[in-house]
Amino acid sequence: MPTIDLARGPVEYTVLDGDPAAAPLVFLHEGLGCVAMWRRFPARLAAVTGRRALVFSRHGYGGSGPARLPRSPRYLHEEAQEVLPELLDRLGMRRPVLVGHSDGASIALLHAAAHPVEAAVAMAPHLFVEKETLQGIEAARTSYDAGILARELAFYHQDPRTVFDSWSRVWLSPGFRDWNIEDDLATVTAPVLLVQGDRDQYGTTAHLDAAERAVSGPVRRLEPAGCGHTPHLERPDDVIEAVRTFLAELPGLSEPPGPGTRPPHQEARP
Repeated sequence: MPTIDLARGPVEYTVLDGDPAAAPLVFLHEGLGCVAMWRRFPARLAAVTGRRALVFSRHGYGGSGPARLPRSPRYLHEEAQEVLPELLDRLGMRRPVLVGHSDGASIALLHAAAHPVEAAVAMAPHLFVEKETLQGIEAARTSYDAGILARELAFYHQDPRTVFDSWSRVWLSPGFRDWNIEDDLATVTAPVLLVQGDRDQYGTTAHLDAAERAVSGPVRRLEPAGCGHTPHLERPDDVIEAVRTFLAELPGLSEPPGPGTRPPHQEARP
């Protein structure tokens, strides 16, 4: 897989072919993810939408160079406002459609608040620290220490121990308890598709409610029943169809609201 040198070091990436005239899809992985952990989802979504797709591993993940450690409580802001803009600029990708999962969904929303994007798809986003999130991370730590999660991550990352520790420690640290990005999102005017399963072990749909209140652009929601933290892997057909429909209607969704109005909430259903 090719790499590109950024200010913070090299990152691995791949670009899938598609219509060069259409806004490219840019995939932003979860807190323990990387290029390979998306599996077939990016290729399937790119094929269905006919768009180019950029998939990359952030610093410290997969085959990318190491991250700056320890992570700051603002590490998601740094990814959204420093690393991602540099990567997109270097690859010549303008006004992308951001497709983020978990940490990546938070990065997508933060980037959309400060930079022009065509749209954002935020799957299981984090907007604040919730007790369910901390409980999910504690359960993941138990699984890692038991060797189950450690073996899985070893298939995907050069340094799985650092991947897990750097992610879990910042989330469980006292300095992160007041982390909240709701006030950052008022400047998100691009259309947003919010996705979360009703059995997500890392958070509740309170994050979707908060995101819908916070952003200024039109919002759609998909809440697949019986689905956990990875809707793109657990319900890929439902998610792909919801994203396809969402993107197909972008011209209408992108119409600016009138003075003093907010576009109505629209709900996508599988």
